[in-house]
Amino acid sequence: MIATIQGKLRSKSPTELVVETGGIGYLISIPLSTFEKIGEIGTDTFLHTYYHVREDAVQLFGFHTSQEKELFKLLLTVSGVGPKAAQAILSGVSTEDLRSFLLSGNVSALLAIPGIGKKTSERLVVELRDKVSKLDITVTAAGAQLQHSVRGDAVTALIQLGFTRAQAEQAVQDVLRREHETGLTVEELVRHSLKISNKK
Repeated sequence: MIATIQGKLRSKSPTELVVETGGIGYLISIPLSTFEKIGEIGTDTFLHTYYHVREDAVQLFGFHTSQEKELFKLLLTVSGVGPKAAQAILSGVSTEDLRSFLLSGNVSALLAIPGIGKKTSERLVVELRDKVSKLDITVTAAGAQLQHSVRGDAVTALIQLGFTRAQAEQAVQDVLRREHETGLTVEELVRHSLKISNKK
C-alpha cells in the first residue's frame, strides 16, 4: 500500500501528474482540487495517495490533503461509484461543499456535479451522510483561492457549450493562470475561457 509520496514534480495536467522519487516516475491521477494547489514543475511535492488495484488495472490516486483522500475513500464505498467517478466528484465540488451537500441531503446540488445522476446522488446522501459528519474538514479562507463550486459550474457550462471535459478543465485552468484572479464569477470564467479557446 502506497500511502504517501514525496519527490520532484516532473509534469502535471488537471487530471494527472508525474512525481519522481528514487529514480522512478509515478503517474498519479488527481482531482482538480489538488491540481490547483500543486506547485510548479521541478519543485518538491508531497501527496497523500490511494493505491487502487483491479484485475485489469493498477492506478495511483493523489491528493493534496488527507481530507480529500478520506472523502475519496468514502465515495468508493458507494455502490456504482468507482475511482474515476470519485475523482470527477472531487473535481466538480470542493471538499467542504461536498460534505455540506451530503449532510443536508442536497440532492439537487449533487446533481449539478458533471457525471452524477439522480440515483447516484441519492445513494451518496443515504450512504455517506453519517460517515462524513465524522470528518474534520476546515473551510479555506475566503478569497484565498477560487471556490471549487464556481470552477465546477464553469466546467459544466463549457461542457454544455460543446467542450469535452478535458477541454473545459484546461480552458478554466488557462484562465486562472492568465488572469491571476481568484474572485471571478462563473459567467466571467466561462467568457474568458471562450475567448482563450477562440484564439487557439
